[in-house]
Amino acid sequence: MVPLPLDDNVRRTTFWICTLLIILANLYVFWMELSLSGYARNQLISYYGIVPARYTTARGLAMMTPAGFVVPILASMFLHAGWLHILGNMLFLYVFGRTVEDRFGHFKFLILYFASGFIGALLHIYVNAGSRVPSIGASGAIAGVLGAYFVTTPGAKIKLTIFPLIFWTFWLPAVLVLGYWFVIQFVSGYQMLTVETATQLGGVAWWDHVGGFITGMLLGLMFGQRSRATRASLD
Repeated sequence: MVPLPLDDNVRRTTFWICTLLIILANLYVFWMELSLSGYARNQLISYYGIVPARYTTARGLAMMTPAGFVVPILASMFLHAGWLHILGNMLFLYVFGRTVEDRFGHFKFLILYFASGFIGALLHIYVNAGSRVPSIGASGAIAGVLGAYFVTTPGAKIKLTIFPLIFWTFWLPAVLVLGYWFVIQFVSGYQMLTVETATQLGGVAWWDHVGGFITGMLLGLMFGQRSRATRASLD
């Protein structure tokens, strides 16, 4: 059984246009993925997914270009491996992204989102150095949104359900929900290190989540301090 967030109890004053556009972009790219043949889709993931060996081996670095460094990291944030992958990610982005965007504004939200995804990917590459298994998904960027929510709106309540018991809902404090989520990511990532690496064995890129969450926390604190300083100057 998997706990899933459905909503929060935070009142928002602006429309979450950036969150909506990111969700629509992800759904559109996934629809494009589904239109490809199995071979073409595998080629797409291999080319635009994050392959740590390209960044960490002598041969990969010799062939690396600035575009080759940046493009796969950004493109991978819009690729997903299946319906459960994309629907789970978009659900978390919908629940938490609206409030984070409302708190920091559209521009800072986009900075936080893509910076978290980028730094999360770098940590993933570092931990999985040498792996040739491509990693895709918006999880690292969304983890940054969760990290920002964790430090700026810990007292909010999150409406949850337990899949597949979707008709049973309950509320818990955001600090518990997100704190538990982060602990699971960190512990799972640490356990995978004792075997090989998460991507060499397949499965979840735990350290992408960890890196994204911590980046979101730091940017959330920084943006929050600037917001308070701005408000104070206007009083």
